[in-house]
Formats: sequence, structure tokens, C-alpha cells
Amino acid sequence: MGEHPSPGPAVAACAEAERIEELEPEAEERPPVAPEDHWKVLFDQFDPGNTGYISTGKFRSLLESHSSKLDPHKREVLLALADSQADGQIGYQDFVNLMSNKRSNSFRQAILQGNRRLCSKALLEEKGLNLSQRLIRHVAYETLPREIDRKWYYDSYTCCPPPWFMITVTLLEVAFFLYNGVSLGQFVLQVTHPRYLKNSLVYHPQLRAQAWRYLTYIFMHAGIEHLGLNVVLQLLVGVPLEMVHGATRIGLVYVAGVVAGSLAVSVADMTAPVVGSSGGVYALVSAHLANIVMNWSGMKCQFKLLRMAVALICMSMEFGRAVWLRFHPSAYPPCPHPSFVAHLGGVAVGITLGVVVLRNYEQRLQDQSLWWIFVAMYTVFVLFAVFWNIFAYTLLDLKLPPPP
Repeated sequence: MGEHPSPGPAVAACAEAERIEELEPEAEERPPVAPEDHWKVLFDQFDPGNTGYISTGKFRSLLESHSSKLDPHKREVLLALADSQADGQIGYQDFVNLMSNKRSNSFRQAILQGNRRLCSKALLEEKGLNLSQRLIRHVAYETLPREIDRKWYYDSYTCCPPPWFMITVTLLEVAFFLYNGVSLGQFVLQVTHPRYLKNSLVYHPQLRAQAWRYLTYIFMHAGIEHLGLNVVLQLLVGVPLEMVHGATRIGLVYVAGVVAGSLAVSVADMTAPVVGSSGGVYALVSAHLANIVMNWSGMKCQFKLLRMAVALICMSMEFGRAVWLRFHPSAYPPCPHPSFVAHLGGVAVGITLGVVVLRNYEQRLQDQSLWWIFVAMYTVFVLFAVFWNIFAYTLLDLKLPPPP
């Protein structure tokens, strides 16, 4: 991170950082209410062709022309943020975010760093970092496509709270697996044991009225080969994502994938039970991979093509194992082995809700129209699946396997 100068000016500016003042035109030109209209007027002055972009040089000129109305610390930060735009241009929404201080925590953090500028030097070029700082930098490059976001995250991350959600879920899954392994006397392909489905956590079509099973099935795995890959992906992908985006957002994507997985099975593979956390895992991994593809040039993680290929191969092998197991002769006929459709439900959540979450680091999701579109789609699917579970089984006169 380097040496910081005396924090005196930064401390003096702290109170100002709480309410970073906006640039104002002359009093007679001041719009009555809408600040974004004000920014649009300023933006159009530097974008006569209405391209939606202005050069960082023009942005610097705008700041220079209003320098007398700006707190010196804010001016330095804004100039540094402008310099960090790799393509040399600032879009209108980025311009509004910068000028109206949408990212107040990031601005406040930058100002509290004193006179340290978020200059165009890449975070990778920082020297003299200790182990924890290198880890935080590594996580930033693994998950965030924009250098300015990586610097903000690097400056502001405190590990408080730690990534507790993914770690807790993983420990619970391992604990339940070990308990079942000891009680059944079997760790490989536990699902073939005659008493496996008697566990009250497994989703079973005959017991679909027990609503907790649509969620608790994640604590039951088909065997150590099933648990192993899910745990590895949760720790390698889920923990870094939670460190950046927080437990609330990542937990939301994970749980949405889990619920979508079991509901998808109840609609598309109606006679099969469900076990394993693949719905939640595939939601997170699919969102992460989609985010990398959509921001390919901005993602600076090492060997990203090779690592994407390895991740896709691992996911394909796990999915292939699930498909094979589903159609393998059952150990407890007439009930088939667990379904693979939960994987697909998780992928669907990942490339919709998950992508919106990962693409909006430190932005309010409720301000994103795409977020509400996908939330509405997910809600419609859940309601459809609920009504399907209530009426379809009877209307179709489906013969279900007996309860375990």
C-alpha cells in the first residue's frame, strides 16, 4: 500500500466526506430539484455529439473549471478516478456516479487515506505488501473487472465480518455427511444405502408438503465424490465472492439456486428425490463464469481461459455423474436415484439473478431495472412451481414411489 502522509488534512475532510458536495452551476442556472438533470446539462456541454461518452481529458477540464467550488480532497480523488478509466472515456452513468457520489463509502475511504491518490498505476504494481494484503489483492483481481473497483475494495476491505456464510454452510454439509457416513457405515455412494432416503432432510416427492425439504436437502450428498467437488467449488469460488459482495448478496444467490433446484425437480422430474448443494453451487459458479465472459477484457485474473476450461470440465463431470446416477438401477425400487435437474435450476439462477449481483459491486440492486425483471421472473417460477406441486400431481394421476 505504501507510506501515507500525515492524515491531518484527511481527518479535517472527514466530515465533508460524509456529504461530499456536488458541483453547482451559477445560482441562476441551478435546477429546482432533479440533480441528475443538472449532471445531464453539464455532460451535454462536453458531449455535443450525444455519443453518451466524454473523454477523461474533458472530465478533467470540467473539474478544473469548478475547482474553486470543490473541497481539495474531493477534487484530487475525482481526478484520480478519472485517470483510472482504462479506455480513456467516461460514460454518462459513470459520470453521474462520480459527480453525485453514489459510492459514498468509497469516496469517504479514499479521502480518509489523506493525500494518497488512486492514480493510474495498477494495483498489481504495488510493492511491499504483506501476506494478507496480497490475498485481498488476489481476491480483487479474481472477482472484479474494473481497476477502480479493485482499488476501492482493496482500500476498504477489513475482513469484518469474515466470509461466514459459505464457511458455515460448508462445515454443516461436511458434518452432516460424516454423521450419515458413520450411521450408515458407508461414505462412497451413500445414496445406494437402503436407509439413505429415510433421512428427514432429503427432498422426496411423496413428502413434498414438508416445505423444509426444499432447502435442507443441501446437507445430504450422494457420496464423498459428490460432496468433495461441491465443497471445493464453494470454498474456491463462493468464499472470494462473499469477501467482495458480502454474505447477504451471495447468500441470496446461493439460497435462490437451492430453492430453484428443488422446485425444478418437482416440476421436471416429478418422481425423483433430490440431494446435494449443487443447485446453490452451480448458481454461484455460473454467475462468476458468466461475469468473467461478459467482462473478458477487464478481468485480470491469471490464466483465466485455462481456469474457465477446468471449471467447466469439473462442472460437466459432476453433472455427468448425476445424470448417470439418476438412470442407474435404483437400490430402492421403485424410487429412482436422486435427480440431476437441480443443477440446471442453479445455472438458471446464476446467469440471471447472479450475474446482476456480481456486475453491480457497491451499487444498489434496487436501482437496477434488470434486477427487478429477474426477481419478477424468479417469483413467477416459484409461484408456478408451488401451484404445480399442489395440483399437477393429482391432475396427471402420477404414480409416485412410496414414502421411504
